Amino acid sequence: GGPAHRAHGQPSRKAHPVVEFVVLADCPEAASFETTLLEGDQVQVVRHASGRPWLVGRWAADELLWAEAGPVRVAVIGAAPPSPEPLLQAAGRARTPRDLDALARSLPGSFHLVASLGGRVRAQGTISAVRQIFHTRVGGVTVAANRARPLVRLSGAEMDSGALTLRLMGSPPPWPLTERTLWQGVERLAHDHYLELSPTGSHQEVPWWTPPEPDVPLAAGKDAIREALAEAVGVRTHGGGTVSADLSGGMDSTSVCFLADQGSSRLLTTRWEGRDPSNDDGKWASMAAESLPDAHHHVFPHNLIPKCFSDLASPTEDVEAPFELIRTRAQLIHHATTVSALGSTLHLSGDGGDELFYALPIYQHSLARARPVTAFRQLRTHRAMYRWRRLPLLGALRDNRSFTQWLGAAADSLTAPPTRPTDPDFGWSSGMRVPGWVTEEGVRSIRRMVRQAAATTPAPLAPLRGQHFALEAARNCGSAMRQANDLTARFGLPLHAPYLDDRVIETALSIRFADRGDPGGYKPALAAAMRDVVPQAVLGRPTKAEFSAEVYDGLRSNRSELSAFCEDMRLADLGLVDQDAFRSALLGLHPVPRTLIPLESTLAGEAWLRSVHSADSATAPAEGAR
Repeated sequence: GGPAHRAHGQPSRKAHPVVEFVVLADCPEAASFETTLLEGDQVQVVRHASGRPWLVGRWAADELLWAEAGPVRVAVIGAAPPSPEPLLQAAGRARTPRDLDALARSLPGSFHLVASLGGRVRAQGTISAVRQIFHTRVGGVTVAANRARPLVRLSGAEMDSGALTLRLMGSPPPWPLTERTLWQGVERLAHDHYLELSPTGSHQEVPWWTPPEPDVPLAAGKDAIREALAEAVGVRTHGGGTVSADLSGGMDSTSVCFLADQGSSRLLTTRWEGRDPSNDDGKWASMAAESLPDAHHHVFPHNLIPKCFSDLASPTEDVEAPFELIRTRAQLIHHATTVSALGSTLHLSGDGGDELFYALPIYQHSLARARPVTAFRQLRTHRAMYRWRRLPLLGALRDNRSFTQWLGAAADSLTAPPTRPTDPDFGWSSGMRVPGWVTEEGVRSIRRMVRQAAATTPAPLAPLRGQHFALEAARNCGSAMRQANDLTARFGLPLHAPYLDDRVIETALSIRFADRGDPGGYKPALAAAMRDVVPQAVLGRPTKAEFSAEVYDGLRSNRSELSAFCEDMRLADLGLVDQDAFRSALLGLHPVPRTLIPLESTLAGEAWLRSVHSADSATAPAEGAR
């Protein structure tokens, strides 16, 4: 074996909090990009055994750990165990990229895994897309990166307006359309593949991961869930100092707080005070806080929190895609600035808990085929909760279309009225709908892309609808968290979502549908796993707060800014949005909050377009890159 390396003497997290790196093949053509990539401040290089550049970018001292054994180098970049021993052992054993599968399947945390093996390179992100790999061809060789931005700059890629149109739907486009980037020639690596670069600069995407079968009884699997989540939190809290975490009073964030309190770091919890007097988050958060006496608890008063939809015109540095959390962008910045000033070095979020542990009705579609008696009992509860009618429910249960068939049929219903909560829907994904302000040209473009995707007969993320739905939701959440981290880290507070770590996802999805989808209890799998960690009174919370009051207040308070934002829209210039129709919808009446959801994707797309057009240097090709 050889030595292990921590990135000593490098810039602190405060100086360069956003990790950005490029992965280069071990060949002369790729090495020629080193000078171009070294432009800017404090760029660092880790080299192949050949001496050519392998990793070029910016990262904090505690973000990169790598080990070497002969010509093999193995690196993890992100939140991972601090011990180099697993990397040293893997480097000593590995002869081919495939030999690192065992390491990828065992390490807890959230990180990029990158390796150099005598001329061949392996690079991968995470199942949830919190850590992503992008790649493109430049000068005849493949170049990879953890963000789209350096590849866009290096290759001079042009924007893909078709992909932007997909982002205007009321919800994220379904798999595999979510994988399409907004830059021509820049590809996004599939979550269950790793990228292999050859010594000639060519590449291939190699599958390495498959989702677990949902066959583990909760009684047998609850300890594994708790241990996986505890390890996920532990890799963030082992270093001491102060870490912060959401303490909303909900089960997801509260569980993370109690696990973080067991670590060696000091815990600072934060909570947004709700505007609605009926919001009872404060009651349950206070109850939890009483059992966390060593933690410091900070509450953001609702009258001092930036309004929803504030500062939409502020430019963004991220050229990858529209910012999915555009409604709360100003709040995220305010939170990061405040909590960083209080001493926190990273923030733990409860995001991902809903996607993995909520008793989704879609589970009943698969359960009805495997355990019909159990499904019948649970469907009675679901039917009472959602007020489903009998005949539509039976029709939804009988739907046996393959994923390809479902995707192709979805193209025909893009402009249909949105489904109601009382309409049972057991489709492979959320119903695709295009808002009424998207132009006919935009609708035709989306319909064409959906049909083209279906024509390739893509495989679903998992064979069972419930597993596919949960994985897709986790990946959509992971993409949003990646963007949120890029934003908050620039203000000194990296954002981490332990529920979206690979090991946590695997253990959650291994629980059988009968237990995971039981509507008789709230998030039954997580509640069982955390029974000995979180006070039972907190786990038994029977309510869930919602924040529509904040949304309506933001619309009222920012009405003038929103109206101005509808002038000279770039999306209208591209022929994708009817500007007047969008303004009417944005400023009109919204008797129910769900009609506000489609507005956010268009606001995000417009804000992103304006940032891209105002930052010519971000999209201009690097000198000599072509």
